[in-house]
Amino acid sequence: MLSPAEKLLSPAEKRVMRTFRQFLVTPGKMLCFFGPDLERNKAALQRLTERDLLVKEQFKGAYSLTRNGFEAMKTCEK
Repeated sequence: MLSPAEKLLSPAEKRVMRTFRQFLVTPGKMLCFFGPDLERNKAALQRLTERDLLVKEQFKGAYSLTRNGFEAMKTCEK
């Protein structure tokens, strides 16, 4: 059964959240997307930022999780 957070996330957004989980990112810690990975996830990263689940950092391709983003990431399927 899907969690409430998973029901709200698109497949691309879930992929981004799984990337944060893969690297054990916690709130306020930066993760950098680059090259083809950044291009492929650009729209999902922007949507997650607009929904206040991620914060776009000044460094190119860098994002960090908000507390709400961290909770959503924890509930995403592996």
